[in-house]
Amino acid sequence: MTLPDVVTTVPSLRQRVAAWRQDGERVALVPTMGALHEGHLALARRGREEADRVVVSIFVNPKQFGPAEDFNKYPRAGERDRMLLSGLADLIWAPTVDIMYPAGHATTIEVSGPSAGFEGAMRPGHFAGVATVVSKLFLQVGPDAAIFGEKDWQQLQVVRRMTADLDLPLSIIGHPTVRDEHGLALSSRNAYLSPEQLAVARRLNGILRDLAEDLRRRSVAEALEAARAAVAAAGLGAVDYLAPVEAETLRPLERLDGAVPVRLLAAVRLGSVRLLDNVAVPLP
Repeated sequence: MTLPDVVTTVPSLRQRVAAWRQDGERVALVPTMGALHEGHLALARRGREEADRVVVSIFVNPKQFGPAEDFNKYPRAGERDRMLLSGLADLIWAPTVDIMYPAGHATTIEVSGPSAGFEGAMRPGHFAGVATVVSKLFLQVGPDAAIFGEKDWQQLQVVRRMTADLDLPLSIIGHPTVRDEHGLALSSRNAYLSPEQLAVARRLNGILRDLAEDLRRRSVAEALEAARAAVAAAGLGAVDYLAPVEAETLRPLERLDGAVPVRLLAAVRLGSVRLLDNVAVPLP
């Protein structure tokens, strides 16, 4: 397999993409923060299905981390990531912080609507950081399509809203969450979990799937109460949120009427890790 080239400046990136464009090739972008796992590789494979060329960006974005969060210790894999992308990506876009945010950088993009509540409330400024870096990646690469995992459902809706509102000329493609054999959503931060914690974390998705079915049989309040009890019984920690929402707008729902698609969002703590997951709720 051929290792993808790595570019670190905007002119060199645009030169490579322009050459593909001259040949009439479509380009897909897979934005990542590195420390790649099978979930990221699935996004790269999806990019190959959607386009002739695949660019994977690797950039740990300081603007989406809060002051007390794990920016400095966030896993970084370097050459290992490049090896994993062999045969999957044509190019790795790996800017430094100084390239992405040069001296004097003063522009931030904020998206209302789907950014409110949930992660937006738990991590003030997070989605402004996401929207700013993603918009820059779109403008730097100029892709025909960008691939995002559905694991970060709220982020996906924020990116979709931003792309539509700014009339950005690309399609946003959501790819189903990739899970391990026990149903745990793959995440770079899973590396922080001990083997014992990993066994506990793997119980979360089953609880969410049970809750999604339970929502069809009884009231939202009753189903959520039972699910919170199941979270505690499983040995998981504090629940930051557990809520059925309109899938696109993320408006919380107090009852399900079958009129709109519903997503069940969850963030649960386990040691130093916040486990994020979501599942579709079958319509009644």
